[in-house]
Amino acid sequence: MRIRATVAAVTGALALSAFVAPASQAADSAWSHQAEAAKVLAAHSGQSASSAKSALAADATAADLGVTFSNLKVAKAVKVGTSAHVSTTVTYTLTHGANYDITSDDFDNGPYLYKGSFDAPDNVLFGQLPATCTATSDTTASCSGKIDVYPGEGDLINTDAGKWSAGGLALQYSTGDISDQGGLGSSLVQRASQLTVNAAPEPVKKGKTVTVTGKLSRANWETGKYAGYATQKVVLQFRKKTSSTYTNVKGITSTSTGTLKTTTKATVDGYFRFTFAGTTTTPAVSAAGDYVDVK
Repeated sequence: MRIRATVAAVTGALALSAFVAPASQAADSAWSHQAEAAKVLAAHSGQSASSAKSALAADATAADLGVTFSNLKVAKAVKVGTSAHVSTTVTYTLTHGANYDITSDDFDNGPYLYKGSFDAPDNVLFGQLPATCTATSDTTASCSGKIDVYPGEGDLINTDAGKWSAGGLALQYSTGDISDQGGLGSSLVQRASQLTVNAAPEPVKKGKTVTVTGKLSRANWETGKYAGYATQKVVLQFRKKTSSTYTNVKGITSTSTGTLKTTTKATVDGYFRFTFAGTTTTPAVSAAGDYVDVK
């Protein structure tokens, strides 16, 4: 149920209520919620997210299925690079009327993430396939679904990084009836980070200066490349050859291009690395240690 339009994005519930597939299509594994919702979004291209949603809402005649979602668990953070498909699993409890057959080809449900407000989201991320559910009683089921992200296909822009909210969607194909529930949890959708380090000279005489350089960068979802992460606090750490623990040496700040450079004294053989604590938009990362032989 992945949704991304060039200039318009709406919640899946309203999109699907305006363009519902027949039950025979629902049984076809090649069909996806994404394809049908995309047709609706295309019809509203050129409109803002809020106006597109308002237009769909005005046309919606779907009734509420009375399905609710609870106990939703989603990853604290989803780290997304520049091109590779990223998938994260979401679990939840589905509560429904005793008259529903949740195994029917006529019924589907799944989780999603939305950026911004529930009524007028800036962006929405679904899974390619509906969730799978196992009945735990006549009216409840334990469900598991995925959120799929394709950064190389324009799913995200850089300003999308940060906190997203979780929702759940259930739909009945034959009637077009739906249940759409937001505010079920939250996750950080983050621009994947990279960090390098190089310590020189090597070998170095004891007591002499070691220059340590590197670069902090993160995914740019709009260019499909990694770019320097400017003015961020990074810590230089050192680990003795005979130890398994790094200790802090000093803190520095990345330049406007993400580059790092500092100096320290050589004392014993060991490994230097940079480490970054992360932000809401960018995950923590540590460089692999660079060994320096002290003579």
